[in-house]
Amino acid sequence: MIRTEEEARAYVATLADADAMARMATFAALVLEENQRQNLIAKATEPHIWQRHIADSAQLIENVSRETLGPNAIGPWLDLGSGPGFPGLVIAALCPNMPMVLVESRARRVEFLERCIAALDLRKCRVEGQRLERVTPFAARAISARAFAPLPKLLSLSAPFSTAATAYVLPKGRSAAQELEALKPSIRAMFHVKHSLTDPDAGIIVKA
Repeated sequence: MIRTEEEARAYVATLADADAMARMATFAALVLEENQRQNLIAKATEPHIWQRHIADSAQLIENVSRETLGPNAIGPWLDLGSGPGFPGLVIAALCPNMPMVLVESRARRVEFLERCIAALDLRKCRVEGQRLERVTPFAARAISARAFAPLPKLLSLSAPFSTAATAYVLPKGRSAAQELEALKPSIRAMFHVKHSLTDPDAGIIVKA
């Protein structure tokens, strides 16, 4: 379990090379700076940004196959309701050669995400600054979402982007098991819950 900032940095370092760690440090600084102007993360979590937000996002790549992250996977990784970039921008910073699409409809957050993409030189990452319903569907290699929508709605909205090969990694906090249990059995059987490394009470709904 990752409980401290030091442990969080050490954990992310196991997933990142030196360049990726530098990108992550730059991104953390940009989030903290912008948080003084708009509410990106809770003020109480600012001193714990690596543990609560960066490591919490980075752990998602351990719940997909190497093929999903590789160059031959279908389409981009799709991150829904990206907000300040958790988890999508963190994953893009860890895997800069993998196409990433961030979906975010709030104009100020879109501007912030685009500024971060430029600052981190993430050439394969782009923002769709509109509601998901208006995004032209494409086949996604993976779909992630943090605090985007209840699970049934999330699955319905993301269905046009999902294929049999699409992975799902959905941080759902303490409601993960309950939300999964509420699905129809035929759909529920496709998913399972993994424990979060950053919160002993939180779960990640996974379809790998």
